[in-house]
Amino acid sequence: MRTDPTPLVPAHEGSTADRFRISADIGGTFTDVVAYDEELREYRTAKVPTTPDDLSEGVLAGIASVTAAADAVRFAVHGTTVGLNAFLQRRGERVLLLTTAGTRDVYHIARGNRTRIYDIHYRKPTPLVPRKDILEVRGRLDYRGEELEALDEEDVLAAAAAARDGDFGAIAIAFLFAYLHPDHELRAAEILRGELGDVPISLSHRVAREWREYERTSSTVLDAYTAPSIGRYLERLEGELAARRFSAPLHVMQSNGGIMTAAAARHRPLQTLLSGPVGGTMGGAALTDEIDTRNLLCVDMGGTSFDVSLVVDGAPTVSPETELEGFPILMPVVNIHTVGAGGGSIGYVEAGGLRVGPESAGAAPGPACYGRGGTRPTVTDANLLLGRIDAKYFLGGAMQLDRDAAERAIGELAGELGLGEQELAEGMIDVINAKMAQAIRTITVEQGIEPRDFAMVAFGGAGPMHAVFLAQELEIERVIIPKAPGAFSAWGMLQSLIRQDFAVPFYRALEAVDSDEIVREFEAMQEQGRTALAADGVAPDRIDLQCSAEMRYEGQEYTINVSVSLEVFVASERPFDDLLERFHEAYLTRYGHANRQAAVEFVTLRLVALGDLGHKPPADSHSRDHDGADELHRPVCFGGEPRQTRIIMRSSLAPGDTFEGPAIVEEGTATTVVPPGCRGEMRLSGALVIHVGRPRS
Repeated sequence: MRTDPTPLVPAHEGSTADRFRISADIGGTFTDVVAYDEELREYRTAKVPTTPDDLSEGVLAGIASVTAAADAVRFAVHGTTVGLNAFLQRRGERVLLLTTAGTRDVYHIARGNRTRIYDIHYRKPTPLVPRKDILEVRGRLDYRGEELEALDEEDVLAAAAAARDGDFGAIAIAFLFAYLHPDHELRAAEILRGELGDVPISLSHRVAREWREYERTSSTVLDAYTAPSIGRYLERLEGELAARRFSAPLHVMQSNGGIMTAAAARHRPLQTLLSGPVGGTMGGAALTDEIDTRNLLCVDMGGTSFDVSLVVDGAPTVSPETELEGFPILMPVVNIHTVGAGGGSIGYVEAGGLRVGPESAGAAPGPACYGRGGTRPTVTDANLLLGRIDAKYFLGGAMQLDRDAAERAIGELAGELGLGEQELAEGMIDVINAKMAQAIRTITVEQGIEPRDFAMVAFGGAGPMHAVFLAQELEIERVIIPKAPGAFSAWGMLQSLIRQDFAVPFYRALEAVDSDEIVREFEAMQEQGRTALAADGVAPDRIDLQCSAEMRYEGQEYTINVSVSLEVFVASERPFDDLLERFHEAYLTRYGHANRQAAVEFVTLRLVALGDLGHKPPADSHSRDHDGADELHRPVCFGGEPRQTRIIMRSSLAPGDTFEGPAIVEEGTATTVVPPGCRGEMRLSGALVIHVGRPRS
């Protein structure tokens, strides 16, 4: 795998049609781009600085660095944080919310539960829409979706006038029981578009066709709040790509682990909210085909954040809903836990002690050693001072680091705490490692999952430097460093499928359900799925439709999602027996007990429609690029003591090669630290496996 950022092919060869598949992942510090050359059957990666003022500039620069011919790209996928940033920084649009008369306060009342019951300072999150921007519309459905009162179109016209006079950037419509019968929402949207033109309108039955009024309203508001920002960004990016003769359709990574077209993303912006971190999890799932384990703990440490997720039995764990800063969101999402811990995390003194993060130096000014004006000490500065990063070979030599600047930044903080520079640097690493280890426990131990049952896959620009220390803390035996780990999330996007999700509310006691009714509902959703994927350009023989049912014990709030094979269900003489047993087993696995005597009911029927656009290019085989004759040693600090440490170019390792720590493995996108007592092994697939030894006291 080539990792240098020079053009992949000479300009005169770039005219080969439909040659490249490209992915781009925007991080807080760097934008990663991966290109797969289908003619040469090899990957190419590049890391370029993220451009916070205009994120598309970094994407375009990255694409230009991996291919000299934009018109030779046949497929492109992009993970974007635009919507998430707009939400986190509260830079979304002013939203007008329309609700059913009598339900104006649902969004503000929210839920009565306290998520942190012992926190006396706890406050509900401030709603994104103030009460004065919520208007009631007369018209009512009952709990079965049947009309009790016709939609009052005069109320809708009055709302249109208010939207026009109030300079609203988007409109959210969340009518009572619209998930059962959407005609009122559709008619209201039709009237509003006739009055207001192309103002973005989010309809609750399209955003989240599920029960629970507050959660559905919250999801719809968040969709409307971020829609204009995402729409403007994608429109600009597509325009810039078209100006460069880039004709391939642009796809966007979804929070559920699938991809969708940019056109679909503009209509369903909420699905892109967590699209950035998901690529790495999908890469981990794809990696299980090449390594001898199906259960992976994926850790992604970049410049600003640390993301951790699980792959269980070869598939990412996906939840039907999530919560973001206290706001519930009804949409399928890969389970990812994120904390502010990255290479750019800043060290500081608080209450007389050392703290690191969550504040980050980001891409501008960046760590002090970047030489862009940063003066505060960061984790990257600490790693450089400890000898774990080569100042002359950062990003494969494409960027030179300023060690003197790192020493000044570290020295100033060390002086405040009365510590030596190396002592302070190693202390910063210990603090950030402890923070990341706790993040891993949050998604494993606190959920009843034993991290020792997993292998750790480490990626991101800083992940391989810290992974073995995290594994030692959690008693994980193996750490896997994939090829080009610094761009692994972008690589994972190339392995992803087109995905669309469908849901139908289905409140029925299991004992009272007619199997034919379930079959009809699933078959109707399957037809929707085929139609939707065909519109995205997926061939009929590349469509996979996966049915499931959300079930629960009667009287409970939370559900268990159980897969349903429609063919087996139809053919079975007792179709519910197997389904019921699998529900009990899933409940036992999740909660540690099951009640086989209790009544069970259905809540929601779901369909995942997956489309294969040739998503998985074959991995290029690993081979030694040079014999390692230029192998070096340098002092690296471990446990407070400098140790002469072997410096290995990853390209010099051949399949089957092993080495003992301490060692530093360098490559273009990342640096891997192998502490004393650990052993590295190069696999045929190109994955670097580190067998973790216990830390020496």
